[in-house]
Amino acid sequence: MIPSPLDLTLRVGCSLAYEVTGTASVLLNVQPQAGQHHAVLFQALTLGANLPAEAFVDSHGNHVWRVTLAPGANYFRHDAILAVSSQPDNAGQPPAVPLPPDRLPSAVLRYTLPSRYCDSDKLTNFAWEKFGQIEHGLPRVNAISQWLHDNIEYRYLSGRADFSAWDILQRGHGVCRDFAHLAIALNRTFNLPARYVTGHLPDIGFPDPDNHMDFHAYAEVYVGDQWFTTDARFHVPRIGRIKISHGQDAVDGAFSTIFGGATLSYFQVWAYQVPRGQVGVGDPLDFSRRLDNRRTVQTDPPPHPITSV
Repeated sequence: MIPSPLDLTLRVGCSLAYEVTGTASVLLNVQPQAGQHHAVLFQALTLGANLPAEAFVDSHGNHVWRVTLAPGANYFRHDAILAVSSQPDNAGQPPAVPLPPDRLPSAVLRYTLPSRYCDSDKLTNFAWEKFGQIEHGLPRVNAISQWLHDNIEYRYLSGRADFSAWDILQRGHGVCRDFAHLAIALNRTFNLPARYVTGHLPDIGFPDPDNHMDFHAYAEVYVGDQWFTTDARFHVPRIGRIKISHGQDAVDGAFSTIFGGATLSYFQVWAYQVPRGQVGVGDPLDFSRRLDNRRTVQTDPPPHPITSV
């Protein structure tokens, strides 16, 4: 696959605050992963007021900070400027034939198994009744996404931390993490490795009248020898996804995991297209300068040629 030009500029980040009583720590997972379709140009991460912290890479390859919190208010902020491609999801990826389980790479085998929120073992009969006659591989992945998009209602702020894919199928509505869990669980019933992904999703070429800015959850399915994005929440190819983390389900993809007496008291997330070279890390948030949230896609102007005199 030939890398596409990185012809858009994004600003992504978050601002978080935790109120602490007693002793507490947090695992923070908010920095973008490296990717073929984006490059981090500048970023800054503030971890409270010189709080003790250490970075590590978890078993899924996510970059996590473990931070010891102080009593009272603790403030965190991540801000980044990235160059991204204007090509939509899965553009340029060649056709793929699914591999049988005995030929899957060992590193992806765990993404075929049931997990805490993706209880695929409960969905086997439903999956085969609905999708068993559809061609295995990407046609089936797309059919699952289409069915979820058409039959599960998206309700902002309706999420619950104790609901699994099976629960969402019974309830019939949820948030993006619920769509992701259900898509993952259904694909796993057919031995297609599927993993949960969290990150940023700007509204490039896709107006959002409600203008919600939040972390976004979706899924990736392994077909052939490559991962394909599938997002039943929207079921259209989107532009500018920035992956932060992936894993078996939301347990592995949480932006923070709290240990001890701490509560999240402030939460703001941003992800929007900006004019190249005119917005920097740490600048005040100015959504009047955003270039997305419209049908048209405005790419960055090409660099000026260097001429000699």
